[in-house]
Amino acid sequence: MIRAARGLAVAVALAVALLLPAIASGQQAALPQGEPEPGQVLEDPDFGVRTDQFGLDRRVEMLQWQREPDGGYRQVWSSGLVDSTGFDKGYENVPGVPLESRRWWAEGATLDGKPLDLSVLKTLGQWQEFRPPFSRLPANLAATFQPEGNGLASSDNPLEPRIGDLRIRWRELQLPPLAGRVELVDGAWQVSAGAENAALNARPLPPVATVDGSALPDLRLRILLGGGVFLLLVVLVVVVRRLRR
Repeated sequence: MIRAARGLAVAVALAVALLLPAIASGQQAALPQGEPEPGQVLEDPDFGVRTDQFGLDRRVEMLQWQREPDGGYRQVWSSGLVDSTGFDKGYENVPGVPLESRRWWAEGATLDGKPLDLSVLKTLGQWQEFRPPFSRLPANLAATFQPEGNGLASSDNPLEPRIGDLRIRWRELQLPPLAGRVELVDGAWQVSAGAENAALNARPLPPVATVDGSALPDLRLRILLGGGVFLLLVVLVVVVRRLRR
């Protein structure tokens, strides 16, 4: 009987030893451990502007005439073409914007060595305007544009721009802390349901989730833990019955 009890005790210890690593590994997978990496340097090939963040945005605006409801006109900076058909003489706009706005994404971004889905960047990323050094500006564009504010302008005098002048600004995409806002699905990080709903409803992002010993954030871990506890209870019942014989 003593030998049987010892054997069952060894079985209990072995079950615990096998269960705990699985729980620990699953808990680590539930939340990201490190910082996201963009995986590449993004560059605007036309102007040589670079960023090591997760997105690069070039916004091109042209000074154009816009007709007001009262029939008057005013000058506006617009990234889209303002149709001047029917405008009074002297208020015609340039027929097209000679340079387009563009956007680049860090498609090789990773977190803890696993890919970050593009939806994470688009949903959780925050655009911040920055001033590039313009050290890689091609000579032909350097002859056309000059620094103005955080970007470039084609105006001879940026303080007195004329209709048809361009101004360009750049923004880079930064990511907030991702713990509690992403989840690992099929080997890639995806936006969690709570973070996605908050973004769609323009609410603040949900607070970063914390993990303690009393609450496991992943349903699969709870199932695994429950199954392990059930197994231990079965073994203990068998031990007690054997000892009573």
